[in-house]
Amino acid sequence: MTNALPKDKNLVVDILTASFHDNKSVNYLIPNDSKRVERIRYLMDYSFEVCQLFGKVVISEDRNACALILYPDQKKASLKAFWLDLKLIRRSIGFGNIFKAISKENKIKKLQGKGPMHYLWFIGVSPGHQNFGIGAKLLQEILAESAKDNCPLYLETSASKNVPWYQKFGFQVYDQLNFGYTLFFMKSSA
Repeated sequence: MTNALPKDKNLVVDILTASFHDNKSVNYLIPNDSKRVERIRYLMDYSFEVCQLFGKVVISEDRNACALILYPDQKKASLKAFWLDLKLIRRSIGFGNIFKAISKENKIKKLQGKGPMHYLWFIGVSPGHQNFGIGAKLLQEILAESAKDNCPLYLETSASKNVPWYQKFGFQVYDQLNFGYTLFFMKSSA
């Protein structure tokens, strides 16, 4: 795996937009209108920028998979972060979903771990390259880095079919929330 550079943003956004097009958690906040795919693209663009500031973005060696990893304990208020949040509201979730988004984030934060951690925000593989082990290899590398940093790795998934896949790598479900779909909270110890 390699660290993504700013020039890799379009590739990462393309992979994640295709990977999360039908994701329940993403679509919970994205209005289902004619701009839905554009709104998902902007969510992934926003997430890339936030992880560049407060985490890291990685790409598989073959450039067909990527992951956005956030270090929540390093996230600080800044003018750039505030500006990104405003653009996210305007270009992705819409003003009508602000309170829904805030409520969801508050519920999630109450269940997330505290202290230093690695948070796997998004991981995706280009649709034509799925089921060939590319995502598994990338996840193993992320887990190894998390262990090297002596930090647990947290994630959430709304895709129940992904729970057994994560469990193969040592993740355990430690909680759940219901938003009209089940959001599984998972953790792998460092």
